[in-house]
Amino acid sequence: MTQSSPNLRSESLGATSANELNRPDSANGAGVSVLILTRNEEDNLPGCLESVAWCDDIHVLDSGSTDRTCEIARQFRASVVTKTYAESGKLFGGNESAHRNWSLHNTVFKHPWVLQLDADERVTPELARSVLQAIKSPGDVVAFRIRRRDFFMGTWLRHVQSSPFYLRLFRPERMRTERLVNPVYIADGPVATVQGYLDHFPFSKGLAHWVARHNDYSTLEAEQILENRRRGAGFSVRKAFLARDIHERRFHQKELFYRMPMRPFLKFLLLYVVKRGFLDGNAGLNYALLQSVYERMIVMKVDEAKAASNNAHAREQREGEVP
Repeated sequence: MTQSSPNLRSESLGATSANELNRPDSANGAGVSVLILTRNEEDNLPGCLESVAWCDDIHVLDSGSTDRTCEIARQFRASVVTKTYAESGKLFGGNESAHRNWSLHNTVFKHPWVLQLDADERVTPELARSVLQAIKSPGDVVAFRIRRRDFFMGTWLRHVQSSPFYLRLFRPERMRTERLVNPVYIADGPVATVQGYLDHFPFSKGLAHWVARHNDYSTLEAEQILENRRRGAGFSVRKAFLARDIHERRFHQKELFYRMPMRPFLKFLLLYVVKRGFLDGNAGLNYALLQSVYERMIVMKVDEAKAASNNAHAREQREGEVP
């Protein structure tokens, strides 16, 4: 897939905010850097930054915000780098994994461990303590899973989440991501789990924003499916169920899921019935329905792209037959 060239702009640490952060001393805060990905997050970013005030090395990779996101980041003494894709109107320039991988391999972190966040996420105090404790003696572990709590309609979606665990604490040189959107994190080494929750508020900007965002996501998901089929991406039914690593298992489960009929209905059945999303009340029902609609958008966009390709091929054949 062709990517547009990114435009980069680096900004040094800005002035202290009016409410000076209470940063830890080196004994308490050393060892973990924080990386936050943003785009127009002036409402979400302050809460995210406040939740990691214990960190003395915070980096914000911004995708061309037009609001006060970068200004707010500098007020919190975060280092800001702006990376945009002028030639592409697509989210992340059309490749989220390339965007995230760039951030890991081109950011100069002060510490060997990185905690990667999105602006609508909050590090709970228990998780912060667990993170700092885990990196003191990690052994041969190169990454840690973190359990995320998604909230919708004032409710913790405890059951209806497809998977609550994410690789977010890692050695950046031992981590990479794959897929055009909703990346799979792949660690080059052993993985463990830390206690505590990462709170996530995906509907903080309202339902309309979530729908618009997932319209963009569905486009990239459709492109990912078609690209996998073109290059014959490796897929194993056995690994979809038996792979020991949850992230490897998730990759193969996605590929299995993409090959199944009636995917939108199956997605709703999985989230609402199999995973007991009904226990999350009205929020669980609405979330399962939204995810089913999202899945239907992906199916329709794949079909649309295939039809366009077939029509173009047929047109070329007809033109070739003209004497």
